[in-house]
Amino acid sequence: MKIVIQRVSHASVTINGVVKDSIKKGYLILLGVAETDSSEDVDWLVKKVVGLRVFDDENGVMNLSIMDVEGEIMVISQFTLLASYKKGNRPSWIHAAKHEISIPLYNEFCDKLSQQTSRRTATGEFGADMKVELLNDGPVTICMDTNHKE
Repeated sequence: MKIVIQRVSHASVTINGVVKDSIKKGYLILLGVAETDSSEDVDWLVKKVVGLRVFDDENGVMNLSIMDVEGEIMVISQFTLLASYKKGNRPSWIHAAKHEISIPLYNEFCDKLSQQTSRRTATGEFGADMKVELLNDGPVTICMDTNHKE
């Protein structure tokens, strides 16, 4: 699994001209699921996301977690994070999981984030053409990949 976490002041996702969901201060997470991913990868990422300390404390030091600031989380499915670009200029998504693998893992990731934070996780719609709007705060953007756990 690959994720891109952006610390945001606010974010929203629009589908067919209608805002489906929005958050205030927190994380916008783009999530890509690979064909080899499992629940173990979900658990590792959820633990990392919840414990990540990238919000400023009273001294302006990135020392607080999403829990500490009572922030919100939005997760958007993003199979393009699994792009293979080794040959040519047109990316291939051969390593992206098929729907029967990616949808359950996406849902599991969102559900476990909600459980760990005791807050609803905002979402887009899996497979939809979405317009994502955000105000990146910092900017702070962090990439995580379960193939690089160490």
